[in-house]
Amino acid sequence: MRIGELARRTGVSERALRYYEEQGLLTPQRRPSGYRVYGDADVAAVRRIRILLGAGLNTAQIVEILPCIVDEDGWLTPDCPELVDALRQQRDRIDAAIGELEVTRGNLDSIIDGEKAAASRGTRPPS
Repeated sequence: MRIGELARRTGVSERALRYYEEQGLLTPQRRPSGYRVYGDADVAAVRRIRILLGAGLNTAQIVEILPCIVDEDGWLTPDCPELVDALRQQRDRIDAAIGELEVTRGNLDSIIDGEKAAASRGTRPPS
């Protein structure tokens, strides 16, 4: 199938599919005319890539771990022991980022609450 058909079947833009190829995530065959030719395995590969991107991994990380990911009835599972440790480290980074965002939200809430309090008193803090 050509890139347009793969895009239609996966719901991923042609531009994204070309990007995946540039990053080494997809390796379509080429016709003599230069057109890319994809197979059914590429549909499954794009599905795995999208799931891993949704899990917070970047394309460089996905290139490294994709060979160690097995798709078992729609569930992605690690097939290499070292992959589990790498995924745990990624989860820890996400947890840390969530903690930082919660602190940031708390700071914004304090500012908003301060504005609400000033408005209810009919005063505003000095500029």
